[in-house]
Amino acid sequence: MSGSVNKAILIGRLGADPDVRRLQDGKPVVTMRIATSESWRDKDTQERKQATEWHRVVIFNEGLCKIAEQYLKKGANVYIEGQIKTRKWTDQSGAERYSTEIVVAAFKGSLTMLESSGAGRPASEESYGAERRDLDDDIPF
Repeated sequence: MSGSVNKAILIGRLGADPDVRRLQDGKPVVTMRIATSESWRDKDTQERKQATEWHRVVIFNEGLCKIAEQYLKKGANVYIEGQIKTRKWTDQSGAERYSTEIVVAAFKGSLTMLESSGAGRPASEESYGAERRDLDDDIPF
């Protein structure tokens, strides 16, 4: 294989408000925790099961940092594209630790807010249904 791809795509909800910090040069860096969930029905018991995975996302893109800081709140539904990166660091006790993150670099990746009714608040089913009915009426077949 002559090339490779490192791309992560997440659609999930923020577990807390974004954490905004500044680098020494004053540029912002945003850190977010995003939850993705999947659900299924247990084959034996027919009981509904759900599993949630938490992802750490770090944004270095200055424009996207401003958007995250101004508009995103806990519970907001977002679409993220970035790269998976693992970094090694040493904790206070001197032990080596590893953190895996989804990184939205300065010129790579994207952030899309998926709710039009306000950050952290899902669009109501009624408004979605109304939009859907309008679309259905225009279909000629």
